[in-house]
Amino acid sequence: MKHLHRRHRLAIPIRGAACTGIALLASGCATTRLDAQWADPQSAGVLRGAKVMVACEAYEPVVKRLCVDQMASELVAHGASPVLAPEVPNSTPGRPVPDEQLLDAARLAGAKAVWSTTMAIAEQSVGAPGGFSVGLGSWGGGSSNVSGGVGVTLPIGYSHGANGYAANGKLTDAASGKLLWTAKASAPPSSDVNAQVVELTRIVLGAANKAGLF
Repeated sequence: MKHLHRRHRLAIPIRGAACTGIALLASGCATTRLDAQWADPQSAGVLRGAKVMVACEAYEPVVKRLCVDQMASELVAHGASPVLAPEVPNSTPGRPVPDEQLLDAARLAGAKAVWSTTMAIAEQSVGAPGGFSVGLGSWGGGSSNVSGGVGVTLPIGYSHGANGYAANGKLTDAASGKLLWTAKASAPPSSDVNAQVVELTRIVLGAANKAGLF
């Protein structure tokens, strides 16, 4: 019994090391963060009560729909009036749609600006049954007024690997085509893509709010 008790006590610092000595490798220790942000000095208050066209792009259609729904919902919560962008051809799925393909539609809809976001895989991890994962590095990776989301969800469960997404958002003036604001946020690898999209959206919109856009 004395020998077993000694082994049990040794297990505590070993587990703790997973989030100390190798914190940069263990995805469970990371958090969703704002990586960078830029704002035009004249963009203050540009979205305050304004109508704004919302567009998202992602390689996976479900991630694209999740992004659109969540961005529109957050914009409503910040006092803006979102209008969904029409579906436009994209020869490179997962890459941003050129502004020129959205500006005319935004003007016709009476939108003051275009809020566009690209969701791409930024990091991938390979997991083990014990829960430890090691990052493998960076990877490349029309409509009416919004009244609510369509409730798209992804299954959540154990996986031997997971993806971490990054959100690149930008705001473009509909009349002039001028870039008003842009920001990037990234999330650690997780099998819960829904939660990643929600958190990335919250952080990006929060940054825009702090920048004075609303």
